[in-house]
Formats: sequence, C-alpha cells, structure tokens
Amino acid sequence: MGLREIKKQQTRTAIADAALPLFLEHGFDQVTVAEVARHAGVSTNTVFNYFPAKEDLIFDRQAEVENHLAALARDRTPGTCPIEAVRDDLLSALRQDHPMLGLQPGAPAFWQVIEDSPALRAREREIGERIEAALATALTEHPPNAADTPGDAGYALPVLVAGAIAGAHRAALRELRRRIMSGNPPVPARDAVASAALQAFNLLCSGFHAGGGLSATGES
Repeated sequence: MGLREIKKQQTRTAIADAALPLFLEHGFDQVTVAEVARHAGVSTNTVFNYFPAKEDLIFDRQAEVENHLAALARDRTPGTCPIEAVRDDLLSALRQDHPMLGLQPGAPAFWQVIEDSPALRAREREIGERIEAALATALTEHPPNAADTPGDAGYALPVLVAGAIAGAHRAALRELRRRIMSGNPPVPARDAVASAALQAFNLLCSGFHAGGGLSATGES
C-alpha cells in the first residue's frame, strides 16, 4: 500500500472514530454529518467522499460483510458442501470471539444505536438482502454438482438455497445479539448460539444432500 492509500485509510478511520462516540451519546438520527465533520476536523464534503451515505459511518465494512458468505461458497474446496463451509466459518468465528460478532465490551451500546434508528435498521435489512443475492450468484457459478449450470431447470434453486443458508447465518448472529443485549455473559451466549447453529446447519446440510444438492431432478 502506497503512502497516498495509507493517508486515505487514516482519514477514513479518523472520520469513523469521530462519528461513533457522537452516535453512542446522542443517537444516530440526532447527529448530522456536519457535526461528524467538525469533530473529525474535516469538511462535510470530505466525509461524503469517504462515506457516500450517513449510514456508511456505522456500516463502514459493509462491502466485506456483503461478500463474505459468497466468498466462502466460491473459495471452498471443489466438491465440498457450501453449507458446511458457512457453518465451519461461523463456528470458527464464535470460538475465536471474532470482533465483528460483538462479544467485546461496548457492543450492546453499539447495537442499541442500530435498534433505535429506523434508517440503520433499514440499511441492515438491505445488507442482508445483498448478502443473500451475492451468495445465490456464487452458488449458481460454483454449484456443488458440476452438472448444474445456469441453463438448467434448477437455476432458481441456488436462490432458495442461498436464502436458507443466509437466513440461518443471520438468525444465529441476531440471537447472539439478543442474548448479549439482554445481559447474558458473552461466553455462555456464544456457546449457546454455537450449539444451536451447529444443529441448524447440520439439518440444512442433511436436507440439502438428501434432496440431491442443487439438481432439479433430485439426482446427485
């Protein structure tokens, strides 16, 4: 990474770091972009250069999140189940207390900012839809069965399978959030969600293979 890119990343980080305390103290909808700019020591235009929408100041890793499940499906070992790839990645993240899961102190306050803002809740739903769409594309391009191609009658099945996978993944993360926001200690909350997620994904996986993968005929 060159010096210019480093400086741009530093500016972006400084803006996000200035925005978060304001949102935590006053709420997302009560803080203007101009106030964020003033606290970051930059112009309002500079904020919009780095964050095209105000919601991006909260969901500043949106692109990475939206493509994560799709990347798992695309990059999995040929012949392996995409459900297992997503399951194993989620369980690994839970075991390692990955920062994006929100098991660290301060996460409940951050989540409360999202819960209190209709705009942020709407953006969160949009992100979920994009995650699902990206995963459907990845499953279409990299199906478990080599015989399945976009021209097959089963072309709609990757969309439905992606919905099931992304839905289970999203539900696991929301349950973890609910438990943490309800005051559950992080470790028991994490372990309970991991156990439930393992069961849920295994059920999906068994049904997926019993139905012959993405084949429209049911032949594996």
